[in-house]
Amino acid sequence: MSTQNNTLESSGAENSLNGKEKLPILKLLAFALAGFITIMTETIPAGLLSLISSDLNVSEAYAGQLISVYALGSVIAAIPVVASTRSWSRKPLFLFAIAGLLIFNTITALSSSYTVILIARLIAGMAAGIIWGLLAGYARNIVSPNLQGKALAIVGVGQPIALCMGVPLGTWLGSLLGWRGVFWIISALAILLLVWVQTIIPNILGQKVEKRPSVKDVFLHPGIRSVLAVIFLWIFAHNILYTFISPYLTYVGLGAKLDLILLLFGISSIFGIWVTGAFIDSSLRALTIISLFGFALSAILIGIDITQTWFVLAGIVLWGVSFGGAPTLLQTAMADTAGSEADIAQAMLVTIFNLAVASGGILGGILLQKVGPSSFTITMSILSIIAIFIVFKNRKHGFKIGHRA
Repeated sequence: MSTQNNTLESSGAENSLNGKEKLPILKLLAFALAGFITIMTETIPAGLLSLISSDLNVSEAYAGQLISVYALGSVIAAIPVVASTRSWSRKPLFLFAIAGLLIFNTITALSSSYTVILIARLIAGMAAGIIWGLLAGYARNIVSPNLQGKALAIVGVGQPIALCMGVPLGTWLGSLLGWRGVFWIISALAILLLVWVQTIIPNILGQKVEKRPSVKDVFLHPGIRSVLAVIFLWIFAHNILYTFISPYLTYVGLGAKLDLILLLFGISSIFGIWVTGAFIDSSLRALTIISLFGFALSAILIGIDITQTWFVLAGIVLWGVSFGGAPTLLQTAMADTAGSEADIAQAMLVTIFNLAVASGGILGGILLQKVGPSSFTITMSILSIIAIFIVFKNRKHGFKIGHRA
């Protein structure tokens, strides 16, 4: 961004007694919480479908659309809103989006109208799209360039935790508090986040109008389309199985252990995030290739012999480790490639990410009905191999050889 010199008086807290720069952990964890809340808000209805459908007197299929419409809101808002607000200071916009999540999650918790809740979910998804469009660029600008990869690894920790823990946690909390109580908890987290951000996060000035290229210019920037293609393929492949993990585990005889397997996946994902954070600044390209190879191998292990439980469990662990760092790898590759246009590029990432989530659900549903669960892992492997080829091909842009600048 053109505003890296406007990152507030950030030097003091970032330096150790020896003069060596340190990561501003508390600030970065605030961004991680923002990511956690947005993903938790998106996925939580999946564990509450029966409670929601009964309370609102709609079918579970209709209750499930509360997830789809949230993702649609993110797709609608991410690029146009972030592009049109690039001249705005980052902190007020960030607080505005968090407040949007708070308000419309609260409306969801209060309303007894399915239509009102559907609209609230759409607008909450739009707020989430804005948050995701801001996170990477904002976080990168409060640290020096040599720490940006590690900073994004910390910021990215909220997403896989929410993805992996959201559904089982929501189911458990819903059984104790009801589905509305779960949304009240998320609203309380949003209040905490508002106070946290207001208190310790520095402001970043927006870009001057004359320095802003168009969305088309950013899209045509060398490497951007390649990174977007890898994002789509990787997230698409992941969600084919993840969206329908319950029927797949039933197919392999592990349906009763869904919560434990999701927990295993989540713990493995956190380890993957740690590895990514440790090596991303020196080995972004290599880590991306290794992670994609691991992802493809995990699909093979999960599907190669369903009579061998250890194969499936080993595949789940490798799936978590290889995919856990994916958001950080992809956000870093996108931000590095976009340079000063990180915000609009991240908005593109959010849009493609959510399209991939939706596409994975659609194709997974078709495969489940027409072919059967065994087709999930084969499709995952094919898509990840295509993504590996794209990364290999892009040595100069997108996934460059060598240490990150």
